[in-house]
Amino acid sequence: MRKSIKFSPEVMERAVRMVAEHQGEHESQWAAIVSIAAKFGCSAETLRKWVRQHERDSGQREGTTTAEQQRIKDLEREVRELRQANEILRKASAYFAQAELDRPFKR
Repeated sequence: MRKSIKFSPEVMERAVRMVAEHQGEHESQWAAIVSIAAKFGCSAETLRKWVRQHERDSGQREGTTTAEQQRIKDLEREVRELRQANEILRKASAYFAQAELDRPFKR
């Protein structure tokens, strides 16, 4: 399996912009993507994903924007942390309730 290369946001933005600028010179968007991907050293599929995400972010295509994806990710992390905290509190409460039952009765 190939190690994935991390591209900077500037490179990704430039590649997407080039696809938009040179799309008219090719018979399809995919042909433009294939041509430009080779120049940037990324796969055509990677560049296609960048183009699709840019289209969603700019409102040209339906779907979840990058900002919305980040917000969902943050909210999922918060829910996970809150569930863990609730589980700890539930176990602590059960432990102390049991300790209270084990204590001798005072009159």
